Amino acid sequence: MASPPLLKKLVTFFLSSTLFLATANSESRFKSIISFGDSIADTGNLLGLSDPNDLPHVAFPPYGETFFNHSTGRFSNGRLIIDFIAEYLGLPLVPPFYGSQNANFDKGVNFAVGGATALERSFLEERGIHFAYTNVSLGVQLQSFKNLLPNLCDSPSECRDMIEDALILMGEVGGNDLNYAFFVGKPIEEIKELIPLVITTISSAITELIGMGGRTFLVPGNFPLGCSVAYLTLYQTSNMEEYDPVTGCLKWLNKFAEYFNEQLQAELDRLRKLYPHVNIIYADYYNALSRIFQEPAKFGFMNRPLPACCGLGGQYNYTPGKKCGFEGVEYCDDPSKYVNWDGVHMTEAAYRLIAEGLLKGPYVIPPFNWSCLSSELKKNNGSSDAEFSLVNNWI
Repeated sequence: MASPPLLKKLVTFFLSSTLFLATANSESRFKSIISFGDSIADTGNLLGLSDPNDLPHVAFPPYGETFFNHSTGRFSNGRLIIDFIAEYLGLPLVPPFYGSQNANFDKGVNFAVGGATALERSFLEERGIHFAYTNVSLGVQLQSFKNLLPNLCDSPSECRDMIEDALILMGEVGGNDLNYAFFVGKPIEEIKELIPLVITTISSAITELIGMGGRTFLVPGNFPLGCSVAYLTLYQTSNMEEYDPVTGCLKWLNKFAEYFNEQLQAELDRLRKLYPHVNIIYADYYNALSRIFQEPAKFGFMNRPLPACCGLGGQYNYTPGKKCGFEGVEYCDDPSKYVNWDGVHMTEAAYRLIAEGLLKGPYVIPPFNWSCLSSELKKNNGSSDAEFSLVNNWI
């Protein structure tokens, strides 16, 4: 008889395989995924850009151990939101662009890099926001995509068709611009001044991609920062009025994230009016995650699931500088009971629920039918609507 840990891995593998096969048998309206962003969507780019003699902490276990059984450069114990979206759409997991050799980008390409910012690094440095993590901004990622295009398509019209048929995941990006400002101690008034600059940068990238043929964009907002272990540790206080009595999250930081998301949504509304033929979908990461902290047991998590699964020390199992993957840093026995993975990023279990909230609703604005097919695909496949509504029930 299989041991409990082995049995759990077999069940996880079976369910994951079933999900993939159920969706892979259909052709979605999207022929590929093009992704930009930071560590929330990084499927191995930071690892690919790193010096082999100075690898980042995500290169080591327990990163990736729940699903891949080894580190892939993903900032989690398993799959990310982008992975669940790809599986749901019947597409392969999106390969990282940087450092990839002979990778097949026909069904998708990912430029998201852990630590990436929306604004240029030099711009932030001039404002006293210093960080050494990466210099790959959204602009750098977009330029990398343009440089890659001759390898993806043979003519301008073919390139335009390829981009038109893709789901473009625009982030999450911009969160690090704000994170770095907080972490170097900038006052919140000064950090708020960055928000319109970040949003304009995201908007400009969307506009440029629309000009290249982009038709469907998924644009995530920020997470509830007040529930992040890194922030809970940095701003820990004995004043209990600072905390939400239900979740234990810091109220003022969540309000800051809500303000950012409101401004982002206002800009997306503006773009929709300018480009009525384009699907510009806001991904409500904030509320998709908040609901888990509000009712953790309902979703299979432990009560008050704020501490990190992988970390060391303090109330939240997190100490700055003692990163998950480093020697001596411990991790929990059952990551599926935790929401926070390493103090900054979420577990695969949390990412799965966020993805489900986007794909099944109601956490996309406006509502979007991910399983609907173009009439051409329906005609070619001869598949019924009932078959595709069945696929919707798998995640």
